[in-house]
Amino acid sequence: MAASSPSTIIQVETKSAATLSAAPASNKTLATVANLAQLLPTGTVFAFQALAPSFSNRGTCDATSRTLTLALIALCAASAALFSLTDSFTGRDGRQYYGLATRGGFYVFNYDGDDGARDQVFGDLKPYWLRATDYVHAFLAVLVFMTVAFSDGMIQGCLFPAAGRSEMELLVNLPLGAGVLSTLVFLVFPTRRRGIGYTNAAVAKDDSHHA
Repeated sequence: MAASSPSTIIQVETKSAATLSAAPASNKTLATVANLAQLLPTGTVFAFQALAPSFSNRGTCDATSRTLTLALIALCAASAALFSLTDSFTGRDGRQYYGLATRGGFYVFNYDGDDGARDQVFGDLKPYWLRATDYVHAFLAVLVFMTVAFSDGMIQGCLFPAAGRSEMELLVNLPLGAGVLSTLVFLVFPTRRRGIGYTNAAVAKDDSHHA
């Protein structure tokens, strides 16, 4: 049996080292994406994960599937921003109510009682009105979703089929940077909303209004 040449051994060792070094980065990216997904409403994440494989044709796109994929990303990003503006509270009747914060009020979705008793049931809803930090959180929700979406291998294959090495490195490292940015923003501008589809939606009985 002929012995392997030194150049061949060096090439094999170089490829093995590159593969080993790429694995931790890929694992960190997957872990970061999973953590970022927890900042999004579960309905948005579920809809994207359920529809992305078929819409993107599992990464092999033609013009139609590419259009459907872009439309899915846009709709999910819009829903992430919208759901970040929702909130919930426990009324004086003991029921849980959900609504959308606006600049001039709080629109409750699931109230079916007498309109004359709304004020008695809801109390003062001013703490739930739209605030400046809500715009920050809505923008952040879109940023987080876009990061999660474009970190998906099928989306990358569909929208960036001819991406080079530098572009792929950017797509791999983007979730890491977005994760740091999202954490910093949430530390500086913490949200107290308990919106529709978020994991912190449970409201205690004695917590009927935000502080």
